[in-house]
Amino acid sequence: MINISLIICSYFCSINVKKMQIEFYKYQGTGNDFVMIDNRTNFFPKEDIKLIERLCNRRFGIGADGLILLENDTETDFRMVYYNSDGNQSSMCGNGGRCLVAFANQLGVIKDEATFIATDGLHHASVGDDAIISLQMIDVDEVQKKDAYTFLDTGSPHHVQIVDDLEHYNVKENGAAIRYGQLYGEKGSNVNFVKKVDDGTFSLRTYERGVEDETLACGTGATAVAIAMNAIGETDKTSINLNVEGGKLVVSFDKLGDHFTNVFLTGPAKFVFKGTIEI
Repeated sequence: MINISLIICSYFCSINVKKMQIEFYKYQGTGNDFVMIDNRTNFFPKEDIKLIERLCNRRFGIGADGLILLENDTETDFRMVYYNSDGNQSSMCGNGGRCLVAFANQLGVIKDEATFIATDGLHHASVGDDAIISLQMIDVDEVQKKDAYTFLDTGSPHHVQIVDDLEHYNVKENGAAIRYGQLYGEKGSNVNFVKKVDDGTFSLRTYERGVEDETLACGTGATAVAIAMNAIGETDKTSINLNVEGGKLVVSFDKLGDHFTNVFLTGPAKFVFKGTIEI
């Protein structure tokens, strides 16, 4: 005789076995927030786009602009694997990289200095006082100067455009129009709107692809704005203060002709909370 109750119990028990608790950490860098997971044992289901999207969801998950895995690397201190909040693996994230350095420091993986590998190559970083993290970005060898905007790649592609009345500018609507427009095709671009404060200071607001909305900060965007403003003659400074919606960042670099090297992004990267979630 078939035991229906045993079959039902076995079915639901097998479903429950498949679920697991994962430990996560939440970090933010000038309001750019990230779910951090220590994946040095390679347990995380990296191809599960829907799971990553759910974890980043601010109503049904933890809530973040992106999710970052810290993984082992044979030649550096660790590897950075970054996902946008839409669940897709993406290009370099500057504030995410700084937060990952702070996370690695908290885990004891590194102390005051780090080298790590990301999607755009090798990065060096240092840990300062008061949660200040300085991250070396990639060199920039090409800046496309157009009449109405500037385009460059700082680990991620960035459109940089000076606008009037930045405080009241509709970043989401205008940013989406550029990101999805014919200018950058299917791949799209991050979009930064900029206002000059003084010769060494600029304010910016950023529409991030993958998040598909304005974020409180963007590290590669701040880097792109600093370099772009120097390249088009808005400033001759090589250390530039950036006011973002979530705080303040500093970008410094060496300039040789049209080449920008020793590019560093510096600012706070702070631990917010730690928790577990069932997946």
